[in-house]
Amino acid sequence: MSDATKIAVIGGGPGGYVAAIRAAQLGSAVTLIEGRRMGGTCLNEGCIPTKVLLESAHLLDRIRDEAEFGITAEPSADFAQVQRRKEKIVNRLVGGVSSLMKANGVTVLNGYASLVDGRTLSVNGEGGNTVLSPDKIIIATGSKPVKLPIPGIDSPQCVDSTGALAFERAPESMVIIGGGVIGVELASVYNTFGTKVTIVEMEPEILPLMDPELAGMLRKILLERGIEILLTAKLESIEDHGRLAKVHVTLGGEKLVVDAEKVLVSVGRRTNTDELCLDAAAIAHDRGRITVDDNMRTSAPGVYAIGDCIGRTMLAHVASAQGEVAAEHAMGHDAKYDQRTNPSCVYTEPEFASVGLSEREAGKLGLKYVTGRFPLMANGKALIAGGGVGMVKILADPKYGEVIGLHILGARATDMIGEGAMALALESTLDEIANTIHAHPTISEAIREAALAAMGRAIHVPN
Repeated sequence: MSDATKIAVIGGGPGGYVAAIRAAQLGSAVTLIEGRRMGGTCLNEGCIPTKVLLESAHLLDRIRDEAEFGITAEPSADFAQVQRRKEKIVNRLVGGVSSLMKANGVTVLNGYASLVDGRTLSVNGEGGNTVLSPDKIIIATGSKPVKLPIPGIDSPQCVDSTGALAFERAPESMVIIGGGVIGVELASVYNTFGTKVTIVEMEPEILPLMDPELAGMLRKILLERGIEILLTAKLESIEDHGRLAKVHVTLGGEKLVVDAEKVLVSVGRRTNTDELCLDAAAIAHDRGRITVDDNMRTSAPGVYAIGDCIGRTMLAHVASAQGEVAAEHAMGHDAKYDQRTNPSCVYTEPEFASVGLSEREAGKLGLKYVTGRFPLMANGKALIAGGGVGMVKILADPKYGEVIGLHILGARATDMIGEGAMALALESTLDEIANTIHAHPTISEAIREAALAAMGRAIHVPN
């Protein structure tokens, strides 16, 4: 391996460890630098632990509906056991990533890296300082929660998403600042476990980056479950009152005060690049958001950046896809990142998933489109699995029928959205989806039905 291309990867999250594996597969001698546990935020404090809590919450919801399913049960929640299960799953996956590093011959350094110049890294770890001079560098340092400059934001009742995943018990009440994906998912978790939840969102709708029509449908479902949602609301301040915090909010010109045992501040994330010394390597960035091209190259030759640290779409699967592109390009392959096929998923009950353009985005781009909608109340498997709540919406170019967007609110939405991503990747048409036989009874049949509806050929709902 002495003549192998030496690649250093900074960060062991879903972008960094995937980049390391792919580079090693292509023959590189890879060193990965990680200051904490392998797996990054996603595995340790984000995607995976959140979904473990959500899975327990969904199961509790189903058991509570036992009468509908003809089952007799008396459900109760052991939140401590839920947390133990979460830790068990996280530890298993972290161990799995570490095993993959060994299996692929990746050297892992425990420490924090900074750039001395475009070819030199200084790694500060437990054993002191190590200097590396790799041929190529891939930066994958992720992101961290945004901290609002609001009076009282450091009150002891305030937590970020990491803190909200580590409660020993479900709080009696919680105000969630921010109605994005993290806020809505954790609202669903704690509402199910008995917490009185209030979401404070400054935009006119929750999940402002998702399809507005389906987001509105989900909001109504959350309201029916007892979650209070304040839209176009502005957080003014937070007061520490011992056991409770008083959250001061302006809503429609009126001032409200909401008491809460916990306050989750979930208003987004920012790039984790402060300690990298980007300027020392002449790496162009916008207030820490690293500038890259479609090959994931930065302005410094031989230096790549992927995932949250570039400040674009902060999702684990995006970081992984970009990690493969960066590794392949660094090893001489013509690889480019295509954001069109990137799905967004919200693991509420019901689930919400989107890929491609929404109607709002298509309108802003001045694109003409046709829309097909299929309500899941007309789908047999959806009725069986989740009461038929939700809808599938498909958008397509009116001339050729090429699919430009797919949006699903309903059971198994996050598992089915892959069909939409594949359709976008292959430039599939409504005809091609309609001519593909979908198994019955499945919820995925609704995707075909939505395509038929877009062509005025719906079978199981009136056209």
